[in-house]
Order: sequence, then structure tokens, then C-alpha cells
Amino acid sequence: MALRKNRLVQLGDRISDAMSRLFAHAGMQIGVIVFCAAWFWFGFHAEGLTAALSILAITLTQMVLNGQYDREAEAHRRDVAMHAKLDELIKATKRARDEMVGIEEELEEEEIRELREEAKDLVERAAKRSGEHDDGENAKRAIERVGDGK
Repeated sequence: MALRKNRLVQLGDRISDAMSRLFAHAGMQIGVIVFCAAWFWFGFHAEGLTAALSILAITLTQMVLNGQYDREAEAHRRDVAMHAKLDELIKATKRARDEMVGIEEELEEEEIRELREEAKDLVERAAKRSGEHDDGENAKRAIERVGDGK
């Protein structure tokens, strides 16, 4: 269940998103450069510009990080849901290897890569034994044969 944010946080998220998009636009970047040039052209003190730009940089950095955090949280939620679905399919399929359930939590990345390569090899061997080309329907049949141990 997704964590509900209070209205103030939601407002802050919307402002952060809007400001991040605004300042990411090339026109705004050119505008900041023009603003800085005009600042010096009018003869204002550099200390004021430095302070303003420092505050702006820190604020925009926080806004971008806030948006990134929200996107990562949403991606994590989708990943967890996808893994739950895949685990259910593995458990429901007679030919699937049950030890594959939950490997993303239990194994290191290198071990997962090795398992993936092993599965590819099994599919390729099954396809070669059957003499079929590697297209969608034939790959499905090859995977079924691997599950049967043929």
C-alpha cells in the first residue's frame, strides 16, 4: 500500500516538479546567463549575485533530488509488484524451477547472471535438439522441452 503524503508535502512535490522542469529548459539556462551578465553590466555587487546563485543552486538541487526520490520509490514499488507476479507464475508453472523464486533477494548479481546464462544455454540446447529456428513460437516449445528434461 502506497504511503499517503499530506497536502503540504504534495504541494511541495508539485512545486519542486514544476521548478525542476522550468530550470531544466534551455531557455531558462540562457536566461540565467543573461541575468548574470546584466547584473554586472548594471554594476551591482558580485557578492549579492553569488549569494543568490548559491541559494538557487542549493534549492534546485534539493528539488531535483526530491523528484528523483519519488521516481525511485515508484520504480521500487513496481519492481516489487513485478517480482511478486513472476514468483506466482514460477510457482504455478510445473516446468519452472522453484529455486528461481526470490533469487533477486537471496543471490548476488553475478550469481543471477550465471543462472540467466544457464537458462539461455538450456533453451538453446533444446532448440538445437528439436532442429527448430529461434523464433517466438519455437522458443516457447524449446522452453517447454527444457522443463520436461528432453
